[in-house]
Amino acid sequence: MVVIGLALIVCAYMAWNIGANDVANAMGTSVGSRALTLKQAVVIAAIFEFAGAFFAGDAVTDTVRKGILMVDFDDGSVTEEFSTAIAYGFIAAMMAAATWLTIATRVGLPVSTTHSIIGGIVGVGLVLEYEFQTELINWEKVTQVVMSWVASPLIGGLLGFTSFMIIKKLILEDENPIDKSRWLAPILAFPTFFVLGLALQYKALKGFISRADRAGWIDDKGDWLPAKEGGVFDPFADNAWIPINSILLAALIGVISSLILYYVLRRIDISEEVRGFRGVERIFVWLQIITAAYVAFAHGANDRSNAIGPMAAVWQVLSGDGVLSAKADIPLWLVLLGSAGIAIGVMTWGWRVMETIGKKITDITPTRGFAAEFGAATTILIFSMPFLAVPVSTTHTLVGAVVGVGLAGGAKAVDFRVFGKIAASWVASVPVAAFGAVVLYVASGGDPLKMIVILPLSFMAIGYAIWRSGGEVHIEDALSDAGGDGLATTPFEVFHQHAEAVEVTVGHMLEAVNTACDGGDPTESIQATIEAELVADNVKTELRHMVADDRRLGVHVSIEDFLYMVARQDRIADYAQNVAEQLAFRPLLDNKEAKDNLKLMAQAVADTVASYEDAVLALRDFTISGETKAAQKKIADLIREVNLKEHEADGVEAMAAAYVFSNGEESPLAAMHMYRVLQRLDDVANACEKAANAFLPIINR
Repeated sequence: MVVIGLALIVCAYMAWNIGANDVANAMGTSVGSRALTLKQAVVIAAIFEFAGAFFAGDAVTDTVRKGILMVDFDDGSVTEEFSTAIAYGFIAAMMAAATWLTIATRVGLPVSTTHSIIGGIVGVGLVLEYEFQTELINWEKVTQVVMSWVASPLIGGLLGFTSFMIIKKLILEDENPIDKSRWLAPILAFPTFFVLGLALQYKALKGFISRADRAGWIDDKGDWLPAKEGGVFDPFADNAWIPINSILLAALIGVISSLILYYVLRRIDISEEVRGFRGVERIFVWLQIITAAYVAFAHGANDRSNAIGPMAAVWQVLSGDGVLSAKADIPLWLVLLGSAGIAIGVMTWGWRVMETIGKKITDITPTRGFAAEFGAATTILIFSMPFLAVPVSTTHTLVGAVVGVGLAGGAKAVDFRVFGKIAASWVASVPVAAFGAVVLYVASGGDPLKMIVILPLSFMAIGYAIWRSGGEVHIEDALSDAGGDGLATTPFEVFHQHAEAVEVTVGHMLEAVNTACDGGDPTESIQATIEAELVADNVKTELRHMVADDRRLGVHVSIEDFLYMVARQDRIADYAQNVAEQLAFRPLLDNKEAKDNLKLMAQAVADTVASYEDAVLALRDFTISGETKAAQKKIADLIREVNLKEHEADGVEAMAAAYVFSNGEESPLAAMHMYRVLQRLDDVANACEKAANAFLPIINR
């Protein structure tokens, strides 16, 4: 019983790791695109992962899963000794796979839990082959798994790339993308929900359909699920790969979902600012969240068996008659253990891998995140069909889809250094887990006493390693939204924040000029200008640190050019502070018309700055929206507006300066001082013009 108790702890540990690592498959792109905050993603993922694992998983599992081990249960070779060896081998395989997942999650690498447990089983199979002098490992299936390392990310990437390019060409590059998306998005949603409808039946609800068949709720589960072998592509045949009932149900789901989306888009104010998105991207926020919730539900339904499937075999052998059979019932408490373990893993360490998929590979927008998740879901559905039946990794497929979507923006849009590390961890999963399983199994020698000693020591070693690496697990890390709403996650968003801080500085400068010209004391406004410029400087410093660590700038502009833009923008605030400080040096020329002209100049400068801030906001939206033609035109128009307003300010300055020199003979020092203030104001307007023109290389690429 002690061994069973330890095995259950290993099972829970494996489930925790599945939740911690694979949750990024469902929610990483949603967090990266800022469709969801980290807190929202964790909560949604935990709910749907648990629901899929608890309600939609199979009640019966194959004791030898994934077809990796070939065990003949009919020839009498499955003895009590062999069954016990399999049970201890599966404990070792779960422990080795879970340990590898902990290592990968700690460093933020998304690896396959499916392939990790396969690696553990392969390692155990090698030892059992030697021990019992028999052939157990299905090397053909192992070869298929290895081939899927290339095939599933490649196909996922191709589908993700194609999906995003369709969205880009048909919607994003249209002259009026918002109006176009109102009627085209529901059409594009149909194939999405059709695929999700099929995948939901075949991947997430197959356990429910099997139970419905056993309970007599449906006539034959073959009318809904694909034939396992000897199938045909005729949907009306009894042994169809895709039965007509499934097609009709998926089509119905697609039609209803598209009609609902069309109805919603006709009635909502799409121009409303919500969570930093405008127009088209706001539409795809909801589509992305829906697909992410599906992936979480399907993942929970399928991948819980990676933890409790081997445990079901262990339970059958060690708590029953000691002989392994082909199928094993999964007790309800074991289902709850696996489901809860996955949900807790999501809530504690899931954010580590989520950040890698959502932020470090490429810049993700809602349209790109939706395209990636659609490509991944379609690829997984294809590979899960019985005519292929290859156990592909959701992780591999989604990472490939994210890379494919990133490549739609050019090779510079993808950080291939991060992708290279991820790919290397994929290749390492099977051999590392296999080696770990061999070491644990050989060390135990099938002896329960040795296993009782080895497993606690293994847990202590893992806990010590996590502690020494600074990787303590704190649930508040996942459930806190550092920095408020969590939207300022890209350099262009912080760049816009800096522009807003600059505009605030100019606003205080304008107040100081008006107060001085009206005969009041501008001291308070001058001090407010200085303090606002300091705030802008702090944002600038934060932005420069962010740029040093952010590898996504190559999508739109080089790091050097971006820093040049930051410097140009910062000069606006510097010159505004200088204007305010000039007012404190000595009184202005005591002439009402001269002061009115100075106020006109200050207002013209403030108007130029306001147009510049609008241009920065448009630049931010341009980077979020996938570089649409409409967004590109908007930036170009605003840059032109900034230039025109700067020229208008030049005209006001010339008029004001001419008046000062024509009417300031009686107070030459005061006249010269007012002219100097006019020059500093002109510097502010000129700085706006130069800062806005620095955007031209981005929109003229």
